Amino acid sequence: MTERLSPITYEALPLDVRPLADDILKVSSAGLGGPYNGLLRSPDMARRAFDFLDYLRFKTSVNKRLNEFAILIQARISNAQYEWWAHETIARKAGLSDEVMRDLQNCQRPGRMQADERLVYDYCVQLSLNHRVPDALWQEAVDQMGEQAVVDLTVLSGTYVMVSMLLNATQVGIPGGGAEPLQVLSPVEIRQRLLA
Repeated sequence: MTERLSPITYEALPLDVRPLADDILKVSSAGLGGPYNGLLRSPDMARRAFDFLDYLRFKTSVNKRLNEFAILIQARISNAQYEWWAHETIARKAGLSDEVMRDLQNCQRPGRMQADERLVYDYCVQLSLNHRVPDALWQEAVDQMGEQAVVDLTVLSGTYVMVSMLLNATQVGIPGGGAEPLQVLSPVEIRQRLLA
């Protein structure tokens, strides 16, 4: 798979876009690569997306372990190789177990989730694959997490659908030509396996 956009360099950016690139470089493990390579093709949108992602990644009311778990769920649903690659290490550092990540990577409902992880899994999978959340699950999420965290989690899930789409559309590969971490599965198979 060949990336569809050539890498963007700092020096090639217009002077008025460089402050945004400076902000990206402060937080991005991918430099100006990953989703930023595509986003920077539309600088005004990139600024808004960066500020939005900054909140959802670093200032959200959802704890980091659960936030990263939700991002990995979206990566698995979307077969988003780069997104999984970029967030697996972050999720591990945030305390998500390797066992939970391996099950999800293999497109299986994780067997040994903590109670809060089970809630996030059920919520994100229902929302992403059914585009709805059953009343009982909504109420459980609000009771356990609070309204702000449920709204933040919902918006995070949707935002990482957008990130997955951008990465997949532009065919962003694993840096250094590394192996893809996810088996590419059809949407039907993903749905059947994750909702099981």
